[in-house]
Amino acid sequence: MENETPVLEMRHLVKTFPLNKKQRAERHVDTAKLFAVNDLSFTLYPGKIYGLLGPNGAGKTTTLRMIATLIAPTSGEILYRGSPIQKDISAYRGRVGFLTSELKLDDFFTPSYTFDYMASLYGLKEDVIKTRKKAIFDEFGVTPFSLSQIKNLSTGMKQKVSLAISIAHDPDIIIYDEPTNGLDIMASRDVENFLEKLKNDGKTIVISTHIFSLVEKLCDEVGIILNGQMALQGDLHELTKERSLEEVFFSLVEEDAA
Repeated sequence: MENETPVLEMRHLVKTFPLNKKQRAERHVDTAKLFAVNDLSFTLYPGKIYGLLGPNGAGKTTTLRMIATLIAPTSGEILYRGSPIQKDISAYRGRVGFLTSELKLDDFFTPSYTFDYMASLYGLKEDVIKTRKKAIFDEFGVTPFSLSQIKNLSTGMKQKVSLAISIAHDPDIIIYDEPTNGLDIMASRDVENFLEKLKNDGKTIVISTHIFSLVEKLCDEVGIILNGQMALQGDLHELTKERSLEEVFFSLVEEDAA
């Protein structure tokens, strides 16, 4: 990818959290701070999907939250098209779509109202919101349920509504934490097709997941995080020439444990 221009560059990201006495005792450590992410660097390109893998607590979600500006790195920097995002963080946030499994839609609102409200937060005009909502809802099959209360929707349909809302403002960068978590086979396939379409539209996508088959099917590059550090990253096909992604992952985990 030497000739491609990066959309997003993560350079030597570090994120620490303070540990109180009780937390230190629970973790059996003496240090007063926890390194959730420690000197992490990787690059995202247009029209590519980057997969982040790692066991629970490895630092994946912390990394995604830093990219989405929900939390700030302790040190290191994030560059958007060559410039630090802090130069105009409001403009950067307008170019990012973020969906996490922790996002909970309000049960008493409708998909239509929720989409309108979230899109308005990005400053979209009413006519633009209406046009984008129709196109995205039609594509996801949300339109027949657009005026139903969210509490009455299936798990798969709720996820589709969440996905629709995450791209209401037509972001360049799309960050998904466990995008198929809890979905059945049909809903998972719809999400996979959606991610493929975003990729073909030239979007820059990073996903964190525990599902190896999803990464093998969709991702161009993969990074494996262990203990907050990048243990291995590169072109997916290069990394899996001789072994499956699952075998590569667990060999790294076993080496780290040893």
